[in-house]
Amino acid sequence: METKKYSSYAQIERELEILKIEKEISYQKLVYGVKKTKESFTPQNIVSDLIGTYSSAIPYGTIVSTALPFILNKAVPFVKNWLAKRKRGN
Repeated sequence: METKKYSSYAQIERELEILKIEKEISYQKLVYGVKKTKESFTPQNIVSDLIGTYSSAIPYGTIVSTALPFILNKAVPFVKNWLAKRKRGN
């Protein structure tokens, strides 16, 4: 990395502003990446990815890999609500 030489404070300020903006862009990319990663770690996505990977080895794999995400989207909230009600004693 070569040493930069500045002839005025304005050049230094401009360079600092550019670095500040680049830092903010990098931070926002990181935040977005973490958000997308958290969204991908749902039970539905994990099971869907797993079934999709092994769909060729499963009998009727194409049908299973197509129907399973739909079933999970309906079943998981139902099971969560059922468990929550049982936990409360209803």
